[in-house]
Amino acid sequence: MARFGLPALFCTLAALSAALLAAEPKSKSCSEVRRLYVSKGFDKNDAPMHEINEFFKELLENAEKSLNDMFVKTYGHLYMQNSELFKDLFEELKRYYVAGNVNLEEMLNDFWARLLERMFRLVNSQYHFTDEYLECVSKYTEQLKPFGDVPRKLKLQVTRAFVAARTFAQGLAVARDVVSKVSVVNPTTQCTHALVKMMYCSHCQGLVTVKPCYNYCSNIMRGCLANQGDLDLEWNNFIDAMLMVAERLEGPFNIESVMDPIDVKISDAIMNMQENSVQVSQKVFQGCGPPKPLPAGRISRSISEGTFSARFRPFHPEERPTTAAGTSLDRLVTDVKEKLKQAKKFWSSLPSSVCNDERMAAGSGNEDDCWNGKGQSRYLFAVTGNGLANQGNNPEVQVDTSKPDILILRQVMALRVMTSKMKNAYNGNDVDFFDISDESSGEGSGSGCESQQCPSEFEYNATDHSGKSANDKASSAGVPAAAWPYLLPVFCILSLVMQREWR
Repeated sequence: MARFGLPALFCTLAALSAALLAAEPKSKSCSEVRRLYVSKGFDKNDAPMHEINEFFKELLENAEKSLNDMFVKTYGHLYMQNSELFKDLFEELKRYYVAGNVNLEEMLNDFWARLLERMFRLVNSQYHFTDEYLECVSKYTEQLKPFGDVPRKLKLQVTRAFVAARTFAQGLAVARDVVSKVSVVNPTTQCTHALVKMMYCSHCQGLVTVKPCYNYCSNIMRGCLANQGDLDLEWNNFIDAMLMVAERLEGPFNIESVMDPIDVKISDAIMNMQENSVQVSQKVFQGCGPPKPLPAGRISRSISEGTFSARFRPFHPEERPTTAAGTSLDRLVTDVKEKLKQAKKFWSSLPSSVCNDERMAAGSGNEDDCWNGKGQSRYLFAVTGNGLANQGNNPEVQVDTSKPDILILRQVMALRVMTSKMKNAYNGNDVDFFDISDESSGEGSGSGCESQQCPSEFEYNATDHSGKSANDKASSAGVPAAAWPYLLPVFCILSLVMQREWR
């Protein structure tokens, strides 16, 4: 009887400590998980999407400031009188990037039409133009091309660059959200039994230091993560589409190369209009009718106010803006591309990644000196494949292959939709998106468990998402609530492995 005393005592103490841990407030276990999470250096605020967003937003702000500074020096009072036109242009570009509810083509057409009205009035300052007359003038924008080929080229460049930039940022947001939502571990009762057996039942045989066999761990994790494995196909397609858009951002759709010289391009268009003002005016007068002359006194004042200066700085392609990102777009995209490549096949390799952790299983070199679920010996069963369909013959975890997880199915659909949008962006086609502003992103700046609530990425709900907590369902299915604190290290390791891939 003495030979069984120590294991029995150990199991009794373990059960008592588990019960005490289970009695602790939820907020404590939550803060402990978060402490372990943050101590490893994993912070969801480090997701590459944040850095990309900051870069694009500051790029727009710098481009607007550069245009304002240049036009104040070049056109002086004339620009100041019409500065709201250019301010509106940048406001619409920002609104498109953040909210997406802007038709870029229509917005740019409207900008050039409004600029033509202002310019036409300035180069013909001896005349009085009614609003109706100026509307007639704007109709000749496409026909007369008063700004040369700048509007057409700029519209194409801006549309492609902004669509690619925004789609890329949205893709990063989707990837982050998928990882965050799927990291809500959903253990079934069968998975819970298998995990407890793997991690702790060896203790009751006195095998306290013996770790689970690697293949034994692999079968259990493939059974527990069966639904997550079904993400792999769409996830890999999504990663490939992201890499395609990244190539566009590095090449012909580079938003940095479009926005840096935008002040010079618009100034070129203005100068082109001034040089061709006589021909443009004559054709407009023919189509819209002769305008009414201003009184003599107002003519002289208008002419003096309407004089242009053609001094403007040349653009140097090597110039780059200084942003919070502290780098050029090329280097930023290159860094994100490396992260994306590393994230391929993440879901299919997740069970192996978990079992490779020394806290979870013995190394592959210790196949004869490990816990196989019954004793200290080699694990004899073959390792099952990944995904729900392959779990029918899993020897360790009973999995209902006829009931896929609804949360996983939603993430599969989200990836599929985003992949389609990525392909459209790759081809230069605009796509519809949700708002990515800070107010609507759902991302907070804090990292604590506020209001004594655990954040969603550390809550463990049942696979049917019926609203019952994991403890409630475990208890109702015959799993004691005291067993759940023992599973906390398992869930921490799983969460860390998942989040490590996307920071």
